[in-house]
Amino acid sequence: MANMLAVIAAGDLSTQAVLAAEALRKAATALGHTIQVEVRSSLGVRNTLPAGAAQGAQGVILVGSGDLGEERFAGLKRNAAALDAVLRDARAVLEQALAPAQAQAPAQTATKKIVAITSCPTGIAHTFMAAEGIQQAAQALGHAVRVETQGSVGARDTLTEQEIREADVVLIAADTQVDLARFAGKRVFKSGTKPAINDGRALVERALAEAQPHGTAPALADGVAAGKAEPAAQQRSGPYKHLMTGVSFMLPFVVTGGLLIAIAFALGGIYVFEDSQQGTLGNALFQIGAKGAFALMVPALAGYIAFSIADRPGITPGMVGGILAANLGAGFLGGIVAGFIAGYATSFLNRNIRLHKNLEGLKPVLILPLLGSLVTGLAMIYVVGAPVAEALATLSAWLKGMQGSSAILLGLLIGAMMAFDMGGPVNKAAYAFSTGLIASQVYTPMAAAMAAGMVPPLGLALATKLFADRFTREEREAGNAAGILGIAFITEGAIPFAARDPLRVIPALVLGAALTGAISMGIGAELKVPHGGIFVLPIPNAVTHLAGYVVALVAGTVTTAIALRFLKRPVSSVVTA
Repeated sequence: MANMLAVIAAGDLSTQAVLAAEALRKAATALGHTIQVEVRSSLGVRNTLPAGAAQGAQGVILVGSGDLGEERFAGLKRNAAALDAVLRDARAVLEQALAPAQAQAPAQTATKKIVAITSCPTGIAHTFMAAEGIQQAAQALGHAVRVETQGSVGARDTLTEQEIREADVVLIAADTQVDLARFAGKRVFKSGTKPAINDGRALVERALAEAQPHGTAPALADGVAAGKAEPAAQQRSGPYKHLMTGVSFMLPFVVTGGLLIAIAFALGGIYVFEDSQQGTLGNALFQIGAKGAFALMVPALAGYIAFSIADRPGITPGMVGGILAANLGAGFLGGIVAGFIAGYATSFLNRNIRLHKNLEGLKPVLILPLLGSLVTGLAMIYVVGAPVAEALATLSAWLKGMQGSSAILLGLLIGAMMAFDMGGPVNKAAYAFSTGLIASQVYTPMAAAMAAGMVPPLGLALATKLFADRFTREEREAGNAAGILGIAFITEGAIPFAARDPLRVIPALVLGAALTGAISMGIGAELKVPHGGIFVLPIPNAVTHLAGYVVALVAGTVTTAIALRFLKRPVSSVVTA
C-alpha cells in the first residue's frame, strides 16, 4: 500500500477542484492506497497538507497550475496532471504516479526555466485550461514553470521581476493582446490558447526551440521610453485577435451598464430616465449605467483594438476614434473601424518616425497619441463615420423589424455558432456580434446567444443523469461541474465531453443550441446584459418574455440530452471499470 499526496491548484474552477479531489480519493481507495489531497482555489486552501506529510510519502501529484507549494516536496517523486485529466480518469492518473520512477538525470541536466501567460477574450475557461496544459507539459518534460493567468478578474499568480529575469523562455498562450513590455530582451514565443489545451507538450517544445528575442534589453538611458510600443511584426497576429482583444475589454462596461440600467428600471419604473425623476436613486443608477458605463463601451472597444495592434500608444487614438464613432451614430461598427484605423496608423507612425534616442521618450506620450488621434479623428469625421453610421442604422432597423421566419433563421444561426466550437473563433464571432448590438439598443441577438451558449453544458449535465449508460463514470461525475458552468453561461464546460467524442457530441450540442436560439428570436426575447447566465434572469427588465425565454432554454437542453442518447453508444463496459 502506497501513501500518496496531491495538490490541486484550480483558480476560479473551485467546483472542478473539489470533484477532482474526490475522484483521486476514490481511485486510491479502489487501488488499496491512501492519498491526502490539498485543494487551492479562489475560495482559499482546503485540507492543507500537514508540515511533515512529505516524509513517508511515495510521491506527489501536482494538478493544475499556479502556486502549488512545490518547495515542500523536495526529493519526492512528482507527477504533473491536468485538472481535466483527473476528472476524466483519476485512476489512470494515480496509476501513472505510482509507476516506477524512470531515470531523470538527462532531463535534469536540460532543465529550463519557463514563464508563461495565458489569456482569452472572456478570461474564464480557456485562460485556466491553457495554464493547466502548459503546467502539465513543462513538468512532464522536467522543466520549471510559472504561469500567470490574465482572466476576467485580472492577473493571477503574477510573474515577479526575478522570475522573468531568470527565465530561459517566455511562452504567451493568449487569444488577446498581452503587454510584452516586461519581457524586453527575453526569448518570447507566442501562441493561442488552443495549442496549450490540446497538446501542451508540443507547444512547450516549440517554444523552447523557436522563441525569438523580444525587442532589446532596456538600458538606463532608455528608461524614459519604457512605455513605447513594440512595432515588430510578430506582435500582430491578424484582425481576429485584435477584435477579440477589444471585445474582452469592452465586456465589463456592457455587463455593468446593462445591470445598472435594469436595476434602475426595477426601482423607478419605465420612466426613470426622465427629468422628472432626477434626484431619485433609480435615476442616479440609470445615469451611471447609461451615460457612464454604456457611454464607454465603444471607446473601450476601439481603444483596445488599437492597443492590440500598436501597443499602448494606440490606446488614445483608438478611444478618441471610438467616442467620435459613438457621437456620429456609427456605434460598435464605427468603433471597430476606428480601432483598426487608429491601431494601424499609430503602428505605421511608430515604425517610420525616427528620433534621437534621447528624444524617443516623446513618442509614446506625445507624438504617437497626438498624430494617431489626428489621423483617426479626421478619417472618422470626413471619410468613414457617416457611411458606417448609415450601415449600422440599416442593420439595426432590419434586426428590430425581424419577425417570423427571418428571426427564427437568425436565431438558428446564432445558436449553432455558439455551440459549434464552445469558446472558439465561431462562438466568439457570434458573441461579439450580439454584444456589439447592445450599444445600438438591439437586444434580441444577445438573448439568443446567451441562452444558446448555456445549452451545451446543461444538455450534457442532463444527459449524464438521464442516460448514464452513454457516459463513463468520470464523465458522469464531470457532468455535475458542467451543469454549474452551464447555468453561469460558461459554454466551455462542454469541451471535455466534445474532445472525447466530437463526431457524436458536437452535433447534439449544435442541435439543441440552434433550437434555443430560434425560439428566443422567434418570441422576440431581449437581453440587456451580455453575461451572467440564469443569475441575471430574476432582475426586472434584464430579460423580456422571461417565461418564453426559460422555455427556449429548457427545450434546447432537453433536445441536446435526447440527441446524445441516440448519437452516443452505450459504454457499460467502461462505466464499471
